[in-house]
Amino acid sequence: MVSLNGNVLFSEVPITIGAEDFSTFIKNAYKFLQTDYSKFFKMDNLSKLAFLAADVLLKKENLNEEENNIALIFSNKASSLDTDRKHQAAIENDAEYFPSPAVFVYTLPNICLGEISIKHRLYSENSFFIFARFNAEHLQLYANSLLRSGKAEKVLCGWVDLDENSYDAFLYLVEKQGEIEHKTEEITRLYNIL
Repeated sequence: MVSLNGNVLFSEVPITIGAEDFSTFIKNAYKFLQTDYSKFFKMDNLSKLAFLAADVLLKKENLNEEENNIALIFSNKASSLDTDRKHQAAIENDAEYFPSPAVFVYTLPNICLGEISIKHRLYSENSFFIFARFNAEHLQLYANSLLRSGKAEKVLCGWVDLDENSYDAFLYLVEKQGEIEHKTEEITRLYNIL
């Protein structure tokens, strides 16, 4: 399911009971949401998830063609493990030992931040952190620091985690003067609505 501010934008009923096939879900969501980015289908799954979630939020911002001062702070618990496994399998295959540079490039979780930055012309700070679980306090402290220091006008924050067909994305956009106070308790409450 893809939702924005509590409104479901896209929902797909899984064919089988249990984990929904991520590849099918993300392709259908991409098409339904009319996302336009030719490099999307070359990305690894973590980047596709982060990119699509960010695109849903950033489309509503009506960003201009110039540089946009929006920082990115993402986190997850598995880093790029899903892609790392694919790369390791290619290395271990003696019969067809040709590790793909296209896979290798995605063995860092922050590559998804680069894809988002390229599409939306974001030139501010970006960081990807690994935590055992969702860490609202870190997002709140770091984002508020960037806003107070003037290093960013807005900060796109959140949790984007993917391991095979288990995936979770929660992103939000914060600025100095928002409708909701940027507090750890509120971030946690919104995340738990998922």
